[in-house]
Amino acid sequence: MTRRPSGLTGASAAATALLAVIALAACRPDEAGTREDTARDDAGASTAEVRREPGLDVLLITVDTLRTDALGSYGNPRAETPWMDRLAAAGVRFTDAHAHSVLTLPSHANIFSGLYPHEHGVRDNSGFRFSAEPLTLAGVLREQSYRTGAFVSAFPLDSRFGLDRGFELYEDSFVDATSRPAFLEQERAGTETVALAREWLAAAEGRPTFSWVHLYEPHFPYAPPEPLTSRFRGNPYAGDVAAADAALAPLLQPILDAGERGNTLVVLTSDHGEALGEHGEATHGIFAYQGVLSVPLILYQPRLFGPRVLSAPARHIDLLPTILDALALPLPPGLTGRSLLPAAAGVPGDAAVPTYFEALSGQLNRGWAPLYGLIQESWKYIDLPIPELYDLAADPRETRNLAVAEPGRLAALRATLDPLRELDRGAVPSPESAEIRERLQSLGYLSGGAPSKDHYTEEDDPKRLIELDRIQRQVAGLYDDGDLEGALRLCRELVRRRPGMRMALFDLAHLERESGNLEAAIQALRRAFALSPEDPAALALLAGYLTQAGRPGEAALLTEPHTRLAEPDMEVLLTRGLALARLRQPQEALATFQRARELNPTSPKVSVYLGTVLLMGGQRDEARAAFEEALAANPRAAPAHRSLGIMAIEEGRSDAAMVHWRAAVAADAAEHAKLLAVGTGLWEQGKTAAARPLLELFVASAPAAGYNEEIGRVRALLAASSAG
Repeated sequence: MTRRPSGLTGASAAATALLAVIALAACRPDEAGTREDTARDDAGASTAEVRREPGLDVLLITVDTLRTDALGSYGNPRAETPWMDRLAAAGVRFTDAHAHSVLTLPSHANIFSGLYPHEHGVRDNSGFRFSAEPLTLAGVLREQSYRTGAFVSAFPLDSRFGLDRGFELYEDSFVDATSRPAFLEQERAGTETVALAREWLAAAEGRPTFSWVHLYEPHFPYAPPEPLTSRFRGNPYAGDVAAADAALAPLLQPILDAGERGNTLVVLTSDHGEALGEHGEATHGIFAYQGVLSVPLILYQPRLFGPRVLSAPARHIDLLPTILDALALPLPPGLTGRSLLPAAAGVPGDAAVPTYFEALSGQLNRGWAPLYGLIQESWKYIDLPIPELYDLAADPRETRNLAVAEPGRLAALRATLDPLRELDRGAVPSPESAEIRERLQSLGYLSGGAPSKDHYTEEDDPKRLIELDRIQRQVAGLYDDGDLEGALRLCRELVRRRPGMRMALFDLAHLERESGNLEAAIQALRRAFALSPEDPAALALLAGYLTQAGRPGEAALLTEPHTRLAEPDMEVLLTRGLALARLRQPQEALATFQRARELNPTSPKVSVYLGTVLLMGGQRDEARAAFEEALAANPRAAPAHRSLGIMAIEEGRSDAAMVHWRAAVAADAAEHAKLLAVGTGLWEQGKTAAARPLLELFVASAPAAGYNEEIGRVRALLAASSAG
């Protein structure tokens, strides 16, 4: 269970008072029904009508990692974003909107709760869960009889992290559907996510709908489809943005074409932007400069407000109260955000409303100094050992640090920020499961385990250390390009320069193992484990590597204390079970897997491990049932298909074997290596009748990029056999 930061429920009176000052009074409808409030300026003259309409459908679109200046409507003449631009032209476009977090999970938690990160407790992509305490936008609307559906496209928003609360349908079925290449993570194409959302929306039940559609395309690594790859060869990020825009077309066109006849309130934003090399940061997660912190924000509902461009400050925490306000629904108590509806209708607002922000990945992942900050009017303060102060109006690219030149303004902003920053001293992530930590690390995210400090110096300032992040990303790039030797050499240098960076040690272990030096991989993991002995990720990986090295006894001994915990980690149990199986202790192994199953009854991975050990013990019927159970949980579980395919070959059921092998390689291209191994093994045993269809499938389906030499060899083998 995630430990919430101390002070969230028992904050000091001073901090509570400060939060009340920062949270401007939200505009709260006081009665149901369509309303048109006449707003007046200080002189009493009518200025605008604030309109509300109960029962509107709501569509929230979040485009991951979308920079504000990547859109044509925000001034980029080279952008190919016609659908988002059309939405902006017909709606309200905010030019001064900001996120509070620079990572996906906490940003969406901010949006759905209307609270700052230190209030709801989600501070990073790993080690935190969105708890059951704050009422969410989906929860409020579901209580109002709305159908609620979420359609997400990336693992950091998997339902296990808690954002599914309040949704009748939380569509994240792509997770675990295929294997994950090293340094990468599963994602779903925006076109597929949009198609699922449209299918759900088309199944009308006579109830208003709240749908959340999340697209992942602009996230690194940027890989737009053709013809966008060729068109944006020099700027693949812009190509990915164009791909996201095109994916939204089927969703936005009917709404835009309906105009005032339409019944949908659309809110479009991003979770954060992307640095693209600015200030030395390749992507996002370390700093909080404007390229990452500034977000597009577009509201569209022609019956409520006309086209307008607003420079009024807007924040992620303002979206929940804005949506509920537009629907004439009362707001939950205790919100920090305030409604933007009056501003969207043209009512002048308070330009001095402050925006709190944070970037804690450097601290949680690497042991660097934490980053907090505040924006008020045009001034931006970044609290680090080397403080930063920028006048965004005069210096929007943050090139001139005025911290020394403006000591009075710096002190005033620091005094406003300090009470909020003090609330974070108890923010400690819970230990994450080994599987989740490994997956998030593949995206550059890994929380917990970094040495904590009571005091950070200039040597811990991320500005002094950002070069290490660049090197780590270069390691991943070299590996992806096939240069294992170069990646390994650079990763060793990174570990030498910063021995306490556990992320680098995990990378080094993977690369050493890939190079065939399993002993060096084990030593890297031992160092990571020594830095944080309570971390199940290091324990599970270390035990797994020991078993692979033929030392299952060490693995079993290492993992035994963990089994005495009240809530052991599932991955640790699985690696321990494999070690016990290698030690020819099948009953102990099965008991360990059964305990893992109790922790996660629907995990296809547990079922595959269980089936493997049952098969090793000759319990074929029980093994078959376990593999079929895995497929029931995930029809694309490639290891289950592979195992059933091998069993079918052994039983002389070649047709059934081919069904499973086709499914295995379709689900996971990495299964081609195993298909080749089984096919050639049968061929060498003289079982050519059983081997031929497997080898023919390999030739027909294996990607040439990875198997060109093997395909040629197998094709020649098959041709020679046919000729003979």
